[in-house]
Amino acid sequence: MRDFLIEAKRHTYAAQGDDASVVPLLPRSRQLEYGNESLLYRDVYFGMAYFVGLETVYQKGQPYWSMSYAGGVDQAVTAMDEVRSIYAFLRAALRQVSAEYIFRGPSNFRDGDYDYENSFDGNFETFRGSEVIRQTGRIVYTLSYSGGVLR
Repeated sequence: MRDFLIEAKRHTYAAQGDDASVVPLLPRSRQLEYGNESLLYRDVYFGMAYFVGLETVYQKGQPYWSMSYAGGVDQAVTAMDEVRSIYAFLRAALRQVSAEYIFRGPSNFRDGDYDYENSFDGNFETFRGSEVIRQTGRIVYTLSYSGGVLR
């Protein structure tokens, strides 16, 4: 399950951004999916500069694991080219997803003027965490997340 989740995260938003969308189940949402015969990863979210979403892994059609998240760029960031640049950096950080940092990106990632930090409490079964992106020391993006195995 964890290997599948890592693979799914690397192949959806982290790899393709919003362009990986399938026809969404919910009006005005974005929906990304990745799957095989028995597992399906679905990421549904609303918004752009600020967004709220839900990732769910289904096993044989039954929801098994889920993570909710909310965040986005700082309100002071208004230029769309800057928003795109921040999200391009975020996708690069999210491609670093690993078994140790399975929920989002690594604990730290740096590229150019951008720094990414991710911290969480818990484990695969139940967790919560947050991530921050700084550009030359100034916070330009924040996100909070939580989730776990469904019972």
